[in-house]
Amino acid sequence: MFNGIITEIGLVESVVLLPKGKLFRISSHYLSSTINIGASIAHDGVCLTVVDKSISDHDQWYEVEAWEETLRLTTCGSWQKGHEVNLERPLRIGDEVGGHIVLGHIDGIAKIVDLKEKGSSICYTIETPAELSSFIALKGSICLNGVSLTINSVYRNQLNVLIIPYTQKITTWGKLDIGHMINVEVDVIARYLERLIGLSSLSLPRESD
Repeated sequence: MFNGIITEIGLVESVVLLPKGKLFRISSHYLSSTINIGASIAHDGVCLTVVDKSISDHDQWYEVEAWEETLRLTTCGSWQKGHEVNLERPLRIGDEVGGHIVLGHIDGIAKIVDLKEKGSSICYTIETPAELSSFIALKGSICLNGVSLTINSVYRNQLNVLIIPYTQKITTWGKLDIGHMINVEVDVIARYLERLIGLSSLSLPRESD
């Protein structure tokens, strides 16, 4: 489990094609000695499992695999050598939750359709898949490319988020522009509420004839 607070920007060093997936080598400032094989790390919001790593802290890299469904449902399929990714390591018991509960399970791919400068901040307009509209609410939380953000406005399947200078600096958002595709994970609470409401409506007793 994560909370959408980015702690590092990683660099895709290489991409190897697998029979039904891809193997990514990622370099970062995470010390290899602190990464365990089998550990989970969020990459632009996508939870991926570490399958290999360097044996020295002087050569800091690790490798993760992404398979068919992940490549199809996230932006992982388009990553190439030199691509930068937002990284977050999983929460530990007792950690401060500065964002919101994030699972690393992507719900869809969205597109940046507009941006406007608001002082030193940038207001992005994001177009999400229409089927996610019911999970998006004004002043609610959403995870975009791994970053926990507050929704400032909503119109149909478009939403606005404000990226402050600090977030621009410590994440890849400072380099994103109109046309870029990004990973979306809706608020897990909204996801469960939608499911519960749907089940409740199905179980309501019918009026007698």
